[in-house]
Amino acid sequence: MDLFNTSASYEQRLYLPIFEQKQVEVWMKRDDLLHPFVSGNKYRKLKYLIQDMLSQKKKHLVTFGGAYSNHLVATASAGAAAGLNTTAIVRGDEELDSPMLALCRLYGMEILQVSREEYRDKDSAFNRFFKEANSVYRIEEGGYSELGTKGCTDLLSELKTTYNHIFCAVGTGTTVAGLANGAGNDTKVHGVMVLKGAEYLQDKIDKLLIPGKKVQLHHEFHFGGYGKFDKEIIKFIRNFAGQTGVLLDPVYTAKMMLGINHLAENNYFKPRDKVLAVHTGGLWGLTSDKAVKLSGVL
Repeated sequence: MDLFNTSASYEQRLYLPIFEQKQVEVWMKRDDLLHPFVSGNKYRKLKYLIQDMLSQKKKHLVTFGGAYSNHLVATASAGAAAGLNTTAIVRGDEELDSPMLALCRLYGMEILQVSREEYRDKDSAFNRFFKEANSVYRIEEGGYSELGTKGCTDLLSELKTTYNHIFCAVGTGTTVAGLANGAGNDTKVHGVMVLKGAEYLQDKIDKLLIPGKKVQLHHEFHFGGYGKFDKEIIKFIRNFAGQTGVLLDPVYTAKMMLGINHLAENNYFKPRDKVLAVHTGGLWGLTSDKAVKLSGVL
């Protein structure tokens, strides 16, 4: 079985009035179509990590995340397909319940809950359960790693044309670093930050960049911080889907596209520039209680 076949992802042009008005070509790399559960950048980040794990003949994968983590769903699904046991160390002081964790449990993933305070020291949280487990393979939250970056770099070799700008949403920085590592000198790689006050991520991204590569980070489009969104973002998702046939999620990709729209409106791009937005999946965010409630009042 070829778990990591990227042929389903293609480049779709987005015909929106603002892009036509500014004479800018905007395209989207449809990585949301890679897999129903292991979609977007989760798919790419897990590719070489799981290969590395299998090469070490380990059968138990352990990772980290929150109750609404798409990374956990992807890891549970990919792990099951590869015949692996999976465990998630999940932060939360409250009772853990979400559509994402329900899917994880259906895929056989074990859920271990730790307090938010304990979660801040992931080494301690990990060692509490697995200190002596040599057969365990650890993947950091969101797949942050050099191997995760390598998987995201592969995306560049699939593109049918050259772009002046490539954008992605940024959580851990793994994806944007991978894109920058693979981009040519004529392409500027941008990361739209979804966390408020995330300037500290620059150092984490720099650790994954190869010498001479750099990224442009945009900190002004987090709309209140990680996981925070309002009725206007849900309305934007609805309008965008109606105009393009593409669903966005409220945590990552909607904020990325709102950022691109804002930059276009303010003449950031030159006429005839070609811009690529990478759809990093994450659509399970639309099933959160907040997203469902807001969509019902539009």
